[in-house]
Amino acid sequence: MPGERVGPVRETGFGRFVTLRERGRSDGSLVRWESRWHRKHAPRPSGRSVWWAPRERGWWIGVLFAIGSLLFALGVVPVYAAAVGVRADGLTFFIGSIFFTAAGFLQYREAVDAAPAAARPHGRRVLVYLPHQIDWWATAWQFVGTLAFNISTAVAVGAAIGSTQYRGHVWRPDIVGSVCFLVASVLAWFEVCHGWAAWRIRSVAWWITAVNLTGSIAFGVSAVAAFVEPGTTDLLSAPVSNLGTLIGAVLFFAGAALLLVERMEPEPTG
Repeated sequence: MPGERVGPVRETGFGRFVTLRERGRSDGSLVRWESRWHRKHAPRPSGRSVWWAPRERGWWIGVLFAIGSLLFALGVVPVYAAAVGVRADGLTFFIGSIFFTAAGFLQYREAVDAAPAAARPHGRRVLVYLPHQIDWWATAWQFVGTLAFNISTAVAVGAAIGSTQYRGHVWRPDIVGSVCFLVASVLAWFEVCHGWAAWRIRSVAWWITAVNLTGSIAFGVSAVAAFVEPGTTDLLSAPVSNLGTLIGAVLFFAGAALLLVERMEPEPTG
């Protein structure tokens, strides 16, 4: 009703990004807007199923990330790699990266479509620049990271295994992808925490960002350990690289599963 709302009671976030806004009503209640919740629930899920909702974009984001994570985890299992061979194992990573890219693009569009109409350019565009939104930056960084993983895994499939040139071409996009994932995860963490850090263990969104941030760190450790020592074809630490990839993939799978649960999470009240 006109005149029912009072001015902003609280507006907070990280740096110049507003991630939480609360307005008071005349009856003393609060109207709360939270960046991530608004994005993940605009529009509200039409179904009531957590695990099966193929008509919803949020469901596809979770499923695609989950499949990509499973393929990355499978690729570093020694028994699987030995059974299928080097090329097929590399193809497993490449296919997994495609699922990551599809999920990353849908997540990017989710951030764009949830932006205020005034912030979006007129006409339908695939790529949109929205520098005033922290979720746009987070999803854009992650999407770029998935493209870097596409490159590194594709080179791994087609190049001669064991050559120094092969190792270098793979390592560079791999470290770029890992850095992009880490930046995206940090920004998503800031968005949920409305600042540097917060303790919100009852929030599914908080757990998702915490798990993904840890997974991104594991991917980063894996990428560093995959560096080829100059003058050799040996990785800095192959066991650490494989373990980092496995831990990162498992954590991203957990985060993807929680994305499906988050779709049904009630609006936060405090």
